[in-house]
Amino acid sequence: MQAAQEPTASVKITRENGVAKVLVGGVWSLRAKRRPNLNQLIRELESSGEVHQVRCVPEHLGHWDSSLLVFLSDLDIWCQSRHLPLELEELPEGVSSLIELAKAVPEQETGRGRLHKHSFFYVLGQWAIDGSTGLEAAARFVGECVLSFGRIFSRNGKVDWRLFWLTLQECGIQALPIVGLISFLTGLILAFVASIQLRQFGAGIYVANLVAVAMAREMGAIMTGIIMAGRTGAAFAAQIGSMKVSEEIDALDTLAISPMDFLVSPRVAALFLMMPLLCLYSILIGIAGGAVVGLGVLNISLEQYWNQTLGSMGLSDILTGVGKSAVFGVVVALTGCQRGMKCENNAAAVGNAATSAVVLAITWIVASDAMIDVLLEVLKL
Repeated sequence: MQAAQEPTASVKITRENGVAKVLVGGVWSLRAKRRPNLNQLIRELESSGEVHQVRCVPEHLGHWDSSLLVFLSDLDIWCQSRHLPLELEELPEGVSSLIELAKAVPEQETGRGRLHKHSFFYVLGQWAIDGSTGLEAAARFVGECVLSFGRIFSRNGKVDWRLFWLTLQECGIQALPIVGLISFLTGLILAFVASIQLRQFGAGIYVANLVAVAMAREMGAIMTGIIMAGRTGAAFAAQIGSMKVSEEIDALDTLAISPMDFLVSPRVAALFLMMPLLCLYSILIGIAGGAVVGLGVLNISLEQYWNQTLGSMGLSDILTGVGKSAVFGVVVALTGCQRGMKCENNAAAVGNAATSAVVLAITWIVASDAMIDVLLEVLKL
């Protein structure tokens, strides 16, 4: 009885006008003991002269399995290392589609591999390049927002005013409980820490001065900004990011409606208007928290505490804090919207956008507060 013939696969190379044709034929099977040698094929390609393109062409190709895919994948890796285009369009549709699918999901690099692969200076340079790219993107986004407000003021932009009023409500009335709680505790902590030191010198009455000035100039605006960054900035990034995933942003572009006019500008305007009011509320509640410590721990009368607060805090202190809060509101809105607009089209990217929006907003709040303080010191205000 004649033995069954072993499945065989064949690969041949022809060259024409700088194009190397790889003729793939036969039956490709993992059970075959002998399969075409890729190294031999590469040697033939390198010895065939100058090659500008590699094209795989079927020639009496029979049944095939993953052995053919592995062979073509290794060939594709070699072509990429030589910057040679590899065409697989003439192969059966299943082969080309599986190869494209394998290329679409690259192998994940581990942290250890990255550390061994790149030097410190490479990582530092990459960090600098990424930072400059991020600053450029942020500057471009701010410019687009300014142009958007120009279109709105000239009545050429399409604005969702319902979104504006809804954002006012979310950033105003609905934010009062959390802002009030954090501000009260902040004032209470400031007064308690100050009382420990001031009581040693018999100057406990000056706790009112410290709490009033600190809340008016710094802590009221900063705490409100941080709260709104975690509460509202993350919400902006998640909302716009979800719209990006569901292709609603693309739908607005298709309808010739600017996403900046329709989605970003109403949010920026609403937070810019509400942050000063929230800051004033935060200052009052923080002073009330300090009064609790003054009245309960230092045995200061309410009239004394009130008079001391009014004597230490001026209109310039309040205006400084309110002005800072307006800047922080713009920072929170811009960072949240910018992270949402740059979100990728997957669910995980929405969470990453919300996280990065909070981190970026808090960073810029602290940085802008320092810059404003330096500017005020230079201007003697």
